[in-house]
Amino acid sequence: MLNARENFRLRSFVCRNSRRTAGQERAFNELWPKFGLKVEDGLLDIAKVFTRPASVYLEIGFGTGHSLIALAKANPDCHFIGIETHKPGIGALFLGIESNQLSNLRVYHADAVDVLNKCIPDASLDGIQLFFPDPWPKRRHHPRRIIQANFVKLLLAKLKPGGQLHLATDWEDYARHMLKVITQESGLINLAGNEQFSARSPRRPVFTKFEQRALREGRKIFDLQSQKSV
Repeated sequence: MLNARENFRLRSFVCRNSRRTAGQERAFNELWPKFGLKVEDGLLDIAKVFTRPASVYLEIGFGTGHSLIALAKANPDCHFIGIETHKPGIGALFLGIESNQLSNLRVYHADAVDVLNKCIPDASLDGIQLFFPDPWPKRRHHPRRIIQANFVKLLLAKLKPGGQLHLATDWEDYARHMLKVITQESGLINLAGNEQFSARSPRRPVFTKFEQRALREGRKIFDLQSQKSV
């Protein structure tokens, strides 16, 4: 049996008890049965969940879901899965699903590591995106940053050959760390060239509140797009 220390895993997020608006609460309660996915249900049968074959993309930590809604709306022939730990964000996403009448999006309310390990089949995803993760700017908190070598290897296992990993951050120190991790992963090819950042991609279609705040505060946005070796 594992002791508490062996069972401990440093998490990249902090659970928040932010209040949901009445609209978010209603949307969460009404739409979860149709669009929600559960870790305890185990390995995801993508064909069964979406009922038709199509490219599948995963967004980790979608916040209030603006970019995910925009992508799902612009790409109705693709399937999208979101992972988020913040219930108000999921409620906001569900409001977007409702107002845009989307059917190609599903959601996990869970830790991304648990979802990846227990639910996402290997070599099943055409793309993974992770935009503006918590930068944990204090040096002593850097181990909490989600982009680490082991996590990227886990992401790599879930991508199909030729599948893409798209990262974005507004913290230069974190961006340099991300670039180092990607460069050292032999299974990924940097699409911008070795040790280079990417130009903004249409796969990151909207200016989220995180990006708008960063630009107001004078921070540059760094994108990294990589592809799994074929």
